[in-house]
Amino acid sequence: MVSFDTLLTFVGAATLLAWVPGPDNLFVLTQSAFFGRAVGMYVTLGLCAGLIVHTIAVSLGVAAIFQTSQTAFDALKIIGAVYLLYLAYKAFTSEPDEPESRRERAKPAWQMFVRGVVMNVTNPKVAIFFLAFLPQFTTPERGSVVLQMLTLGGVFIVCAFASFALISVLSGSLSRWLQRSSQSRLWLNRAAGMVFVGLAVKIATSHR
Repeated sequence: MVSFDTLLTFVGAATLLAWVPGPDNLFVLTQSAFFGRAVGMYVTLGLCAGLIVHTIAVSLGVAAIFQTSQTAFDALKIIGAVYLLYLAYKAFTSEPDEPESRRERAKPAWQMFVRGVVMNVTNPKVAIFFLAFLPQFTTPERGSVVLQMLTLGGVFIVCAFASFALISVLSGSLSRWLQRSSQSRLWLNRAAGMVFVGLAVKIATSHR
């Protein structure tokens, strides 16, 4: 089992890292501001579900493939970049609908959940990060390393959920102001599209 002191240090590091600007928290921020805090929470749950996949993969050693195989790494990051560009296209081409109709389109929770999952799972940098980060807090003398890494991954997910949920609440409060007029909604569409393009470029140009 992970020692209490190590766990406290890990919680501090995980919380800090969750707030460092990156694809996941920026994704939560834009979706919350665009559709409201409830949608931001759906995206947050999706992202955390993706983190579960990465935690299990790293703990079982599967993520090592992405560290040793350039082809696997490139394939996954291309999938992620293409998906983000698709979201950017949808944002750039969407019309500034009335707030009521926009909320209707944003209602399906499963769609926003899936967006979060895809966003996280198709980012190979998360798997590489977990592969490099989690083992630093394990001690073979304290038992199964796999169990320790699963525990640490679970703690990281809790920290990420708390941080992303707070981001969702804070940015979601902007949605009321941004949706008062068609002009503000149009600019929000464009801003969201630019963020998606930026994230796509970031993932596409990432290196192992």
